[in-house]
Amino acid sequence: MNLDQALWQVWKAMDVPEGFHAEIIEGAIEMSPAGGARHMTINRRILLALHDHLRGTGWAPGNDGNVISGLKVTIPDVYVAPDDLEEIVHPEGLGILASGVALMVETVSPGHKNRQRDRVLKLRAYATAGIPVYVIIDDFDDGGAVTVLTGPDPERGAYAASVRTPYGEDALIPEGPAKGFAIGPEVTGGRRA
Repeated sequence: MNLDQALWQVWKAMDVPEGFHAEIIEGAIEMSPAGGARHMTINRRILLALHDHLRGTGWAPGNDGNVISGLKVTIPDVYVAPDDLEEIVHPEGLGILASGVALMVETVSPGHKNRQRDRVLKLRAYATAGIPVYVIIDDFDDGGAVTVLTGPDPERGAYAASVRTPYGEDALIPEGPAKGFAIGPEVTGGRRA
């Protein structure tokens, strides 16, 4: 049994306390608390707006579910997947397969470790999993910014394109089922102090 297999077995057997997430990222099980009120507000706004944007397309937003790629597990704040999740359910029913997810959104929580997880570790994990669009909403990026990453390179664990939009302007999703979806002040609010 290698490290990835051992972590997978430990993760499956974990009894995660309520209010926490357990993810397998870069050779470790990461435990993190659920987000605070601001975090929840932004994610709720994104979910509602994406639901309206995707109505009738065969795609829908979801949140706080296990997205699995091989023996790696992440729990994005928001994701976009087919309406019919049965097509992409993990064989053990532990979540959905990353290969069927079109977009992931992470809203950064306060603290250096949280920024590192969303801006570095999850960026590599999502690129490696081939997630076509990764969106980072970050209150702590020079007054707030939305970064949209596209063109995943699974071999390098990187994205080919990155567009950073400061709060107060609309960040547009350039491709996939959510193409044209704007993340603007109605979701993030204006620039932050």
